[in-house]
Amino acid sequence: MNDTTPDSLIPYDDIVQDALRGVVSRVLRRIQKEGGLPGSHHFYIAFRTRAPGVSIPAHLKERYPDEMTIVVQHRYWDLVVADDHFSIGLSFNQMPATLVVPYDAIVGFVDPAVNFALQFAPKDGEAAPEPPEPESPPPAADPGGDGGNVVTLDRFRRK
Repeated sequence: MNDTTPDSLIPYDDIVQDALRGVVSRVLRRIQKEGGLPGSHHFYIAFRTRAPGVSIPAHLKERYPDEMTIVVQHRYWDLVVADDHFSIGLSFNQMPATLVVPYDAIVGFVDPAVNFALQFAPKDGEAAPEPPEPESPPPAADPGGDGGNVVTLDRFRRK
């Protein structure tokens, strides 16, 4: 009897990842339809800034060249949910910006109000961003402005 598992000719992992990204899409569609977040729900959405189809202002891409996390809570506008991406208006250091994020670019989705989290692997052929060096601290949010829209998901990730 053979103890090794045969290689699958069906890409189950990719199918599951796509289905879970569909959860993000459905949640955002519901928020768009209802016109806002219910109760204390809010989302941290992490995405790869260099993934195909991502559109963010140059100053954000410079500050977050690999991965960025946005907070969808009180101060957002123009949430538009499409089949393969969403767009949203957010403020960064009191500067308004419109972001376009394909679902394939998302690497994490967290709703801390209910302790719900999803983590995604990069699509085939795309490398995950290199983790930062241990001695370099994560970028700090600007405490004086609306720059608190960017956070890290490290505390929510399984180690």
